[in-house]
Amino acid sequence: MLTTDEHDAFRAVVREFARKELAPHVDEWEAAREVPLAAVAKMAELGLFGISFEEEWGGGGGDFTSLCIAIEEIGYVSQSLGITLSAGVGLGANPIHSFGTPAQRAEWLPALVAGTSLGAFGLTEPDAGSDAGATRTRAQYDAAGDEWVIDGAKAFITNSGTPITSLVTVTALTGPGEISALVVPAGTPGMIVEPAYDKLGWHASDTHGITFADCRVPAANLLGERGQGLRNFLTILDDGRIAISALALGASRACLDLSVEYAQQRNAFGGPIGRFQGLAFQLSDLAVAVENSRLLTYQAAALKDAGRPFKQAAAMAKLYSTETAVAAARTATQVYGGAGFVEGPVARLYRDVKILEVGEGTSEIQRLVIARGLGLPVG
Repeated sequence: MLTTDEHDAFRAVVREFARKELAPHVDEWEAAREVPLAAVAKMAELGLFGISFEEEWGGGGGDFTSLCIAIEEIGYVSQSLGITLSAGVGLGANPIHSFGTPAQRAEWLPALVAGTSLGAFGLTEPDAGSDAGATRTRAQYDAAGDEWVIDGAKAFITNSGTPITSLVTVTALTGPGEISALVVPAGTPGMIVEPAYDKLGWHASDTHGITFADCRVPAANLLGERGQGLRNFLTILDDGRIAISALALGASRACLDLSVEYAQQRNAFGGPIGRFQGLAFQLSDLAVAVENSRLLTYQAAALKDAGRPFKQAAAMAKLYSTETAVAAARTATQVYGGAGFVEGPVARLYRDVKILEVGEGTSEIQRLVIARGLGLPVG
């Protein structure tokens, strides 16, 4: 059993919140093409950003499985808000929590855990996406000012330009072959947040490129040990892959539910279209895939909660669940026919899910991780 009665009770609370407080406004927020801060504040009031953090930081002291449940249920109604939550916790607060000094934690973590501020994760670069080790951003130590001077660029950074963004953690070369991580507070001179991307989906999510030009931060802003930035950030991504799997599961469930409802109501050739095996079998297969996604996601989360190795399980869950979400959106659009091609939840899901196969490691990278886990000598 991967979840408990307590998990089920928590799911019921988040589900009711998502469907009453968020769902009625999703189309409006998507049309505005910006993060709805009022919705983020409501999610924060419910404690969603602090679920998996200790009470000493203002968190709920819950487990990672509970966080995945919240991401799944929020993602069911809004993939944009689902990724805002996932990135705010996993990519914003988690690096500080996992690798920060006591002083860094005390300064940054309470607001991130409370959800009153958001953090961002600056790993991807224009020429260093899947090949994260090809980082070109540099940070040179200036002994005179006891500062790091950062120059370079990051791309596709979630939660990096909102009015409540408080920091960006950044990987940079601090020596030959040495990648370290640094905390750059929002508003630091020399950190230029570029205009928001005009994205295919996730229209109510915040995503920007960032340029660093003579950007200076105190030496004390080094996050973790010098030279361990890439290794530490890749560890963070293992957690994030389970969270993205949960987000994808929410999308797949929404596609299945919308499709079944439509197949029961839409009439053609003298009756509901769900009576045709060509459609009914597709939805049967989708129901199996959704259940498989659920099992893979929460098995990976359970392994993490138990302190057991989960890298392989995270890659499998992320690979399967995200590819299922893309297939689910395609199936839903086919079930809806022309109605799926005009603006509405099915069209929005179709746009939103494609990025799930790309962010936090592409499907190809997941297959590479899995192959290596099998002991295959892949490059």
